[in-house]
Order: sequence, then C-alpha cells, then structure tokens
Amino acid sequence: MEKTFRHWKKQSLTKLDQSKKGSVDVEIRHVVSLLNGCEEFFTTSSCAGRVILIEGAPEKGDVQKQNCVWLFVSHQKCRSDDLISGLTGSSGSAVLKFEPLVVHVQCRQLDDAKLLHSVAVNSGFRNSGITFGKTGKIMMAVRSTHGLEVPLSFEGKLLVDQEYIRFLAQVANQKMEENHKRIDRFYHNLQSALSTRKLQKLQIPDSQDDPPGLETVTGIKPEDKMKRSRRKKEQVYQTDCCNNDSGVVPELHECLDLFT
Repeated sequence: MEKTFRHWKKQSLTKLDQSKKGSVDVEIRHVVSLLNGCEEFFTTSSCAGRVILIEGAPEKGDVQKQNCVWLFVSHQKCRSDDLISGLTGSSGSAVLKFEPLVVHVQCRQLDDAKLLHSVAVNSGFRNSGITFGKTGKIMMAVRSTHGLEVPLSFEGKLLVDQEYIRFLAQVANQKMEENHKRIDRFYHNLQSALSTRKLQKLQIPDSQDDPPGLETVTGIKPEDKMKRSRRKKEQVYQTDCCNNDSGVVPELHECLDLFT
C-alpha cells in the first residue's frame, strides 16, 4: 500500500494543472507546499477562496459554473465598483458568490486523515470531511461553510441597486478576511501537529536495565528480559535473607529459622 501511495503521489504532482487558472493560488502556496512536502499527504485540487461574479444563460435562469460567463473573480478583497462594472452589459442571470478555501488532500493512512481533519476543524474549517474511494484511496477535504451566494440580475435586468451591491461587497470582504485568518491558523496548526507527531515517534523509552533497542541488537526478547529481571530479584532476595554481616553463608536450617 505504501508503494501504491507513492506512485499515486508522483502521478498527481507531475501532471498538468487542469484548473481554469492553471496554477496554485498564491495565497495558499505555502499550505500546498507543506502538505506535498510530507510523506503522508498530497493535494489533488485547491482554491484559496474567491469572490466571483458569474452569469448563466438567460433562458435557463440558473447558474452552473461549468456553463457560465465569468464577469469578475478575485482571490483578494473586491471593490463594489468592480462588481458594478462587471454587471454592465450583462444579458443573463448574474450571481455574486464568495467561496471559502477548499483543499482536497489524499492521505496515506486513516490516522493521517484523522490528524489533518482535527487540524482543519480546530482552525475553523468545520465542514471538512474524510471520504474513502473504491480503490483504497483516503481523501480529506479541507473546507468551510461561511460562503455567500446572492442573485443580482435576471435575464439582463438588475434586481438590486448600487447601494446594495456596495453592502454585498463589504460582506464578501469580511468573509474573505476571515478566510485568510483561518488559512493562517490551519498552516501553523498543521506545522505544530506534524512536529508533535515527529517528536512522539522519536521519544526514547525509559528503561533502567538496558539501553533502547538492546533486544534488537542482542536478540533478547522482551519476555526473556522480564524473566531475567525476575531471576535477578530472586537472587538478591535470597542473598539478603541468608547472608550475615561476616559474609559467611549459614546453614540451610539457620535460614529456615527466620520463618519460624
């Protein structure tokens, strides 16, 4: 399974980016690099979060991103003037959306996915979840629920005034600011969690009898080590009971007298 995971990771990281933009968003390159730099994870798709104004076909009335016109898009805060400008000349049904961060991550093992899920939830991405593929793939989606979707026009007719568009721009910008804060928390929390796990793996067991790994070096099994320790204690006990200060070992009947 380990070999298969490495093969999947190599294939995923070497293929061309199929997204509309064609590259990882600048705002989360550090997050993607951290995940892909770990042997436990690799990313399959990502978006840092965005404000988008999209237009669907007039006759359909609904807006599907794969069949629409992008009037405006930004991964940073937007200006109301940009939204108003994007709506100029629109002949379809325009919708303003704010979409928070989403990162899809394939994980090596279930424990790795659980660690990533815990980090995501504690960082504010409470809609994150783990899924299992038919081929044994373990996927983790880092995502949030603080989105926004508001229709602004229908069949080319504006449904709201410019003052309301300015208000929506403020709301979207607040959500974007919160999104960036959660990204920063996620990055630092993930760094901390990975460091803690690494330290736990390197912890040296506390043993007074033998140094760590002695059973591996000498071939002594743990159960034999326990038997040897018990025999050692029994020998000490017998010596303490039967030896006197002069170092002379008394006769057996003298030792038995101690128990009468």
